[in-house]
Amino acid sequence: MSMPPPPTTLPTPQSMATVMPTAVDAGKSITVSSFKITTRKLPILNAQEIDAMTEKLGIAPPEMIFGNNVVSIEKFGGGGEEEWKIEFNALDALDLVDKTGSDMLKVAYSAAWQKQRERMHEGIKEVVKPFDWTYSTNYQGTISGTKQFTPTTEQIPLDKLRRQDPILFFDDVMLYEDELADNGMSILSVKVRVMPARLLLLARFYMRLDDVVFRIRDTRIFVEFAEGVVLREYQEKEDSYDNVKKKFPPYRDDIPAIMRDPNQMAEYLPLKSVKVEKLVL
Repeated sequence: MSMPPPPTTLPTPQSMATVMPTAVDAGKSITVSSFKITTRKLPILNAQEIDAMTEKLGIAPPEMIFGNNVVSIEKFGGGGEEEWKIEFNALDALDLVDKTGSDMLKVAYSAAWQKQRERMHEGIKEVVKPFDWTYSTNYQGTISGTKQFTPTTEQIPLDKLRRQDPILFFDDVMLYEDELADNGMSILSVKVRVMPARLLLLARFYMRLDDVVFRIRDTRIFVEFAEGVVLREYQEKEDSYDNVKKKFPPYRDDIPAIMRDPNQMAEYLPLKSVKVEKLVL
């Protein structure tokens, strides 16, 4: 569906509306043209909610699970009806975690990790669970609507994103985090940035398993409002713990902090795979 050209100035209240947090759901949203972007940030789940999620998933959820947090992008038609939606939430992300344990890291990584844990701890069985306890997921969003992504050779236009356009809306939403039994960290978060003519969303899964492996899985959603074009890029980066540590300058004394920062670690990990998909609304 074609849309009017992007505004040359900041959108007027008729084309852009922002709803700030409420005491009920702590959600906020912005509407630019016919696209509505919503984020919701609530506390971690309580015991009753964790029990319900555990039953749905069939596995124990991460230590810190923000099961009520959401980031969504909706496209509405001329009559106000929802035409298409992509949403990021913890439940659907965790539902893609391997629940059998058969795909629990690569064999070499898993063996190396177990050997070290056996030397350091006797209770190895309490750490290695019968599912992917690193909570690794290739989640790329939950889609509603008839239109689906198709493969494309197009790339996200970085030149447009580098422009000094006003930022109308920004949020950073945590979905889950786990310290991997004090052996590293596993975290999934979503950032979204909305400009007058376009938006960029980044859903990043980052996992560090000490002495074993680093892993990043990124999903980027780019929307050009005027054209109704949506691009989705999915990347996987991964390398062994030893290989990555060799890349750190020996004079750095902040390496532990770097290893906790997914944004910095993304520069150290090699790209393993990438795919780009497109749809036009």
